[in-house]
Amino acid sequence: MENPSPQRVSGTAPTHFRYYDLVMAAFVAILLLSNLIGAAKLSTVAGFTFGAGILFFPVSYVIGDVLTEVYGYARARRVIWTGFAALVFMAFMSWAVVAMPPSEVWVGQDAYEQVFGLVPRIVLASIVAFWAGEFVNSFVMAKMKIWTQGKALWTRTIGSTVVGQGVDSLLFYPIAFFGVWETEAVITVMITNWMLKVLWEAVLTPVTYVAVGALKKREGVDVYDTETDFSPFSTTKDA
Repeated sequence: MENPSPQRVSGTAPTHFRYYDLVMAAFVAILLLSNLIGAAKLSTVAGFTFGAGILFFPVSYVIGDVLTEVYGYARARRVIWTGFAALVFMAFMSWAVVAMPPSEVWVGQDAYEQVFGLVPRIVLASIVAFWAGEFVNSFVMAKMKIWTQGKALWTRTIGSTVVGQGVDSLLFYPIAFFGVWETEAVITVMITNWMLKVLWEAVLTPVTYVAVGALKKREGVDVYDTETDFSPFSTTKDA
């Protein structure tokens, strides 16, 4: 038996969702893995050098778009805070494990420090940029959905990424590298990586359409944030 058409509801509708927890888990997993594994390696392709994590980190923005579009800003807010807490714990765990004295029979400490040793300034930049960028992305996504009356999904997925990733890049690169790199290099890398992330979002637009359509159909709702408190610190029980 086919599911009924999605029902339009406000962002505060007390609805139980079947797949919300799974989407949250996917978001946090990609966020942590792209920061832990991808951030440790620089790659050069066709003469262009970039952090390998850039190939996967934007996927978390795609999932963030799906969360806001399907479940609304308020529920996306819970996921962002969950990701934030996971990033903080990952940074603490990496520091603690690297700092522990190695056994005399273990010879991998130098390699371990090189891969998992975190620079505090970069960790701070990453956490701050993620928090601000994700909340801006979700806010713009939710507001544009109301303005467009739910039409032209691609305009808000790309538009929210332009703004959200813009905030992310404007915070991350100056906090992490200003005074370490030449100012021109910081600006160049900041703009280049922002453009690549937006382009990656545009390329993944068909995937976003499929995910949004499938989840709306299976969950049976279409959330509009017309009554939502957009404060990142709101404690409204809405999911």
